Amino acid sequence: MNAFHRSLSQIAIVAAFVATPAAHAQSAAPAPDAEKQKLIDRVLVLFHPENGVLQAVQQQGVKALQQSSVALQTAQVPQERKDKTMKDIGADVQKYIDTTMPIAVASAKKFTGPAVAPLLAQNFTTEELRQLVALLESPVKAKFEKLVPQMESAVGQKVQDDIAPQVNKNIQAMTESVGTKLRVAVTLK
Repeated sequence: MNAFHRSLSQIAIVAAFVATPAAHAQSAAPAPDAEKQKLIDRVLVLFHPENGVLQAVQQQGVKALQQSSVALQTAQVPQERKDKTMKDIGADVQKYIDTTMPIAVASAKKFTGPAVAPLLAQNFTTEELRQLVALLESPVKAKFEKLVPQMESAVGQKVQDDIAPQVNKNIQAMTESVGTKLRVAVTLK
């Protein structure tokens, strides 16, 4: 099974385990009233549980680029040929994303409501859903989210300043060790 299928399979298995109790409860539980359903619909507009699936689709392209770059570097391909090959691989990855994302988005849109709405209905009261919508629509939340990249960057810079020499030394040791093992494996054909 390829990595994309494994990623989606893992998400589907988790969703099945999470949704199974909800599905049994849903068959026994009445449909939410109009107000609760309206709040559930609003939560689904504000919060996007389908993003995990879409990220799994994109991650396959990123992984292909990373693995290709490593393979070309390990094989000591000349830089000019490496650049051309990576450009060609980049086009293949873009084609994969361009053809796969629309079907993944369509499927995610189709199943997000039916999969998530019963979970929200079962686990939240109408009042809790009102609070959740208020939280998700909060200007303070939006302000905080805008600040997140700066906070992450500030921490990242401090950590980098603190540990860069040791990390670089470890990266060099790992790269040399992996390179040696790959060269041995390639020459033992």
